[in-house]
Amino acid sequence: MATATINDYEITYILRPGLEETEVDERANAIAEGVKTRGGEVVGELEKPGKRRLAYEIDDVREGYYITMHFKADADQAKELDRLLRLNDAVLRQILIRKDD
Repeated sequence: MATATINDYEITYILRPGLEETEVDERANAIAEGVKTRGGEVVGELEKPGKRRLAYEIDDVREGYYITMHFKADADQAKELDRLLRLNDAVLRQILIRKDD
């Protein structure tokens, strides 16, 4: 059986603005822990620039908490993370990018 190729990824997601700062931290840390429990590795610290104005409204929401995470995982793990974030009600939008060498 062939081993899965580990790639470098970056995911940026926007959490709803109604969350408290502690809830934002808890959710961001839970997402990072989810990557680790599925065999991935979070690289560096989570980037949390805080609440920012959105470029355009999403579901009548004008602001959100931006969070960026760099991690290493195989393609299946990255796709699963993307799927789980799409199902998460607290996440307005996310974008997953594979970083090439």
